[in-house]
Amino acid sequence: MKPKFTHLSASQPIGIFDSGVGGLTVAKEIKRLMPHEDFIYFGDTVHLPYGEKSREAIVGYAEKITQFLLDNNCKAVVIACNSATANALQEVKELVAGRVPVIDVINPVAEKVAFEIHQNIGVIATKATVNSGLYRKSIRKLNKFINVSELATPLLVPAIEEGFINHPITHAIIYNYLSDRKLKDIETLILGCTHYPLVIDEIKKYYGSRVRVIDSPKIVASYLRDILSKNNLLNIQISEGTTQFYLSDLTKNFEKISKKFFGNKISLEHKVL
Repeated sequence: MKPKFTHLSASQPIGIFDSGVGGLTVAKEIKRLMPHEDFIYFGDTVHLPYGEKSREAIVGYAEKITQFLLDNNCKAVVIACNSATANALQEVKELVAGRVPVIDVINPVAEKVAFEIHQNIGVIATKATVNSGLYRKSIRKLNKFINVSELATPLLVPAIEEGFINHPITHAIIYNYLSDRKLKDIETLILGCTHYPLVIDEIKKYYGSRVRVIDSPKIVASYLRDILSKNNLLNIQISEGTTQFYLSDLTKNFEKISKKFFGNKISLEHKVL
């Protein structure tokens, strides 16, 4: 493959954004897979959860954040939010206009699961993602023989953002949603929100070995690495990469989870766009 982005430098940072802490699951995997990369993370905590917002609102937020990441010289934009991907991917790509790669969190997962040996796939996600039908469309575009059942699970994101992880509240919410008849015959479950890997152990505990639970952040991080590698944009510096976090509203839970993932020395900067 001939590199497309010859005007970019490998030393430029990777831009990542989400409505809150969920995108940290993607950022963590990117950091694990590519420890020498610098990255800038924007958490739009003042507007979370995106899953309850209108499409027009989500597009507006995504465009402003993308422009911020471009203004900060990012060599790639990772939409680490399913609701933003489902509602604003095309608009983000139009804004970027081919200047940098745009990586979303739905299409790499669809490509990964479309040709595996299973017939019934379940997706749990926010209302905005489920209403878009993008998971179903993306998977069935590649393999029309797969059945895709999507279920909106709107209470999970607020619970996770409030810090209720491995807690009776999340246990009750997860049990209530996963016992829905829409998911009755599934063999594989896609966590269609980047917040959900934060409670993946609780979800796996519900299913035992009956259902495979897809770890989307690992798939997205691998996809990003492949894109950067093919375009000679992998940072080969010897030192560990830097991380910059910007939040539209500073929250205790974001601080707690970001420090758990990236160490206590990180700093969070308040940024209103």
